[in-house]
Amino acid sequence: MAIHSRQFLLAARPVGEPKPSDFRLETVELPSPAPGQLLVRNIVMSVDPYMRGRMSDTPSYAPSWLLGEPARGGAIGEVIEAGTPTDLGVPPIAPGTLVLHDAGWREHALVEAHQVTVIDPAPGTSLSYYLGTLGMPGLTAYTGLFHIADFRPGDTVFISGAAGAVGGVAGQLAKLRGASRVIGSAGSAEKVRFLTETLGFDAAFDYHAGPVGEQLRAAAPEGIDLFFDNVGGDHLEAAISSFRIGGRAALCGSISGYNATAPRPGPANISLLTGKRAMLKGFIVSDHWNLRQEFLDTAVPAVQDGRIQVPETVFDGLESAPHAFIGLLRGQNTGKMIVRLAAAGS
Repeated sequence: MAIHSRQFLLAARPVGEPKPSDFRLETVELPSPAPGQLLVRNIVMSVDPYMRGRMSDTPSYAPSWLLGEPARGGAIGEVIEAGTPTDLGVPPIAPGTLVLHDAGWREHALVEAHQVTVIDPAPGTSLSYYLGTLGMPGLTAYTGLFHIADFRPGDTVFISGAAGAVGGVAGQLAKLRGASRVIGSAGSAEKVRFLTETLGFDAAFDYHAGPVGEQLRAAAPEGIDLFFDNVGGDHLEAAISSFRIGGRAALCGSISGYNATAPRPGPANISLLTGKRAMLKGFIVSDHWNLRQEFLDTAVPAVQDGRIQVPETVFDGLESAPHAFIGLLRGQNTGKMIVRLAAAGS
């Protein structure tokens, strides 16, 4: 079948903060899937901070979006038509199957069957969870804590941008594994309350309320062992100052500088790392996809029994996607930012 569908293209490369005019909505006609392809009706899509880097034409770990081409990102949808299977190593995927893929920012997508992940939501979980707490952000938190920063029971853990999709899961996982104290930073008093009252953080502070270093020292006067960084900038500098001997940091993101139009200075106290025998290590979650099942074995039961909370901020309709993305970069989300495109099974 041929189907008419809407999709967002990258219309212009942003200078500073992205604008709605940097995106263009168009209607296209999609043909029936070719052999080895699937035609998918997207139900939910993700907007994530890393997408800001892909809007720029600069070298990075992921290819830049091309001007005039559809934007890309995580989405989950229902297969509505399947082409003839061509890869004997890939089991046939029947219409009605739910799949995770990277052709978001559109209502329907033609995707290669060998590039999708079949999603079978566990009881007590929602489809959107597999874009957030049980998806890439959750796996990022798990990987950074346990395979990059070498979390140890009894650690004092500091998480920057803790009310976001990754930070919130990281804090909850640290508590579940026996952290002695988990501290988070967030961008408002409301989010600070959310971290302590809903997610179970031991302490949290609003980074707008005063110097980050001073607030972190007040929350962790004896120092920190592990830093999970989503923000960079003054948060990274503060963490280095508060490290105990042997401190470790998983560098996940630097959202404080994503809209910068000029190079930003690094931490002024980087020399402290030597005496503190501290470690900073960056990582990209796509290098650790092999940990997905290990992560799900931990996270799914904890979500089902309420030990891990799953906050979401939801926008409805494809046309809202640019506003959701811009709001994400402004810190207007609590938990995972999701764009709902259709009802499951509709």
